Amino acid sequence: MNDLFFVANTVAPFIIMIAIFYFLLWRPQKQDQKKRQALLDSLKKGDKIITVGGIYGTLTKVGPQKVTVKIAEGVEIEMARTSVGTFQDADKTADVEKSAS
Repeated sequence: MNDLFFVANTVAPFIIMIAIFYFLLWRPQKQDQKKRQALLDSLKKGDKIITVGGIYGTLTKVGPQKVTVKIAEGVEIEMARTSVGTFQDADKTADVEKSAS
């Protein structure tokens, strides 16, 4: 009986640490990754976006790795698809995040 309490007192802190790690670090990060992937998967021509660098523009071409963004009349830049930060329309961002949950 005494050995059972010893084992429980030894193992319990590890189990608590694993639970804290899961609920405070791993799970929220996975949810954020899922939302981000849903945003990147929903990109299409004509979407108004904001890049991670803060550039506002409209998508003119969407490929599997690259997108082309029109940032001014006659000015288009090609960038990595992962450099898209969010949509300019907050409602569209919310809809995409809601569908990912």
